[in-house]
Amino acid sequence: MENKTLYYEFVPAEGNLVKPDPEKTALLIVDMQNQFVKKDFGDARIAKEKGMWDSWKYFYDRLENTVIPNNKKLLDFFRKNKMEVTYGRIACYHKDGRDRSPVQRRPGWNNILLPVGTYGAEIIDELKPLKDEIVVEKTTDSVLYGSNYERILRNMGIEYVICTGVVTDQCVASTVRSLADAGFEVILPEDGCCAATKELHDAELTIMNQIYCSVCRPSHIGFGCS
Repeated sequence: MENKTLYYEFVPAEGNLVKPDPEKTALLIVDMQNQFVKKDFGDARIAKEKGMWDSWKYFYDRLENTVIPNNKKLLDFFRKNKMEVTYGRIACYHKDGRDRSPVQRRPGWNNILLPVGTYGAEIIDELKPLKDEIVVEKTTDSVLYGSNYERILRNMGIEYVICTGVVTDQCVASTVRSLADAGFEVILPEDGCCAATKELHDAELTIMNQIYCSVCRPSHIGFGCS
């Protein structure tokens, strides 16, 4: 990705490219859950009922045509090569959501109530975890700070994390930043994630690129994933 902030205007794009070691790399898929992704359920249904579907059409079209297919490609590659696959998902333990963080109690779109075991909390079928793949629950935006995910990565000797999912400017961005602060090298495939609008998506990638992560396409990750 060529977009750079003023801070990195004079740094060559190739200067910050990360070349991950496959044996020390994990894939992290963030919040690709029925509530947020399904076109006939959850947030999409609410948007249709409120007459806001036109505003959200870009988001769901990109999910269907770009984000889900690219995540499937990454999953297939990781599974074929016996690399670590992990998931982070929003899910509270109390049915009334009293264990949620304040950021997930805000009025509007961020008022998220997804108890463990409900359909809305489950990962979409297209990207469904296998039995031995790690799924961590969080009641925060960041997968790292909302769970024991960092300890899991340390235990497995992971140093590189390829992060995908929704939404780019919220849970994905929060996760990327916290991973970077914790010392992990983060790679963010730009066509493996999505925000409500193209403008929000592009702006967040520009901010994070070369500072908190390396933004690229799956084919540029460095070990033959395309």
